[in-house]
Amino acid sequence: MKVVVADRAGVCYGVRRALEIVESELRKGRKLATLGPLIHNPQAVKRLEERGVKVVQDIAELDDGAIVMPSHGVPKAIREAAERAGLQVVDATCPFVAKVHRVVRRLAEHGYEVVVIGDPGHSEVKGILSAAGENAVVVSSVQDVEGLDWTAKKVGIVCQTTQTPEHFGEIVGRIAARAAEVVAHNTICYATHDRQSAARSIAPKVDAMFVVGGRNSANTNRLAEICRECGVRTYHIETADEIDPEALRGCTVVGLTAGASTPDWVIEEVKSRLEAL
Repeated sequence: MKVVVADRAGVCYGVRRALEIVESELRKGRKLATLGPLIHNPQAVKRLEERGVKVVQDIAELDDGAIVMPSHGVPKAIREAAERAGLQVVDATCPFVAKVHRVVRRLAEHGYEVVVIGDPGHSEVKGILSAAGENAVVVSSVQDVEGLDWTAKKVGIVCQTTQTPEHFGEIVGRIAARAAEVVAHNTICYATHDRQSAARSIAPKVDAMFVVGGRNSANTNRLAEICRECGVRTYHIETADEIDPEALRGCTVVGLTAGASTPDWVIEEVKSRLEAL
């Protein structure tokens, strides 16, 4: 059985940068914690915990030391609370996410009502909203657009970095048909787009697709959706141990891709397991 690995898979620049920042802090011997998971990959987070990097959900859980802001960003108020608490703030926010924050602040300053296309429950979106101000709204579907009044509004649109161009374009078009003025910034991360395109290119050519990454990873979940939309049997797994040998029965070629938070060593373990089976 042949295993075909997508030519764009695994950790992106922002995730790699966040991991390198934590590595640098660990070498300094600092007491270190991350606010929530540093990246959306449980296996990578567990490895960091084994090296003493604590994961906290609230600033109040810490008395001293350094607190790392995760790659997907945090609301402004949380960062300010950490500084008031006397903690050393280490910013590992992905530069592409930080850019979205700057864009929405500028839109709000120029009088636009900010719309964020994305998942309202995702930590990245919450951070973007905090930068955009009180009047910002999240739109996750065409149905959300239909349920809001856009009459005579100046609307500035951005999107969660892991959205697809198709979804972004559809929603922008619906809002533009109703609002008085629309300014749209395509803030999709190129790494997300590249991984989605690579998955689309191999999914129709294989008997099954294995998508590796955290179940809490938005871009990994979207990769799995894309593969299923291509009509191929798709398995979203986090580790090699989750591979069911029965899923490979009758397969001559299987595809392998991974989300932007999935470390290389996890991908290699899955590839080796598939080849062994």
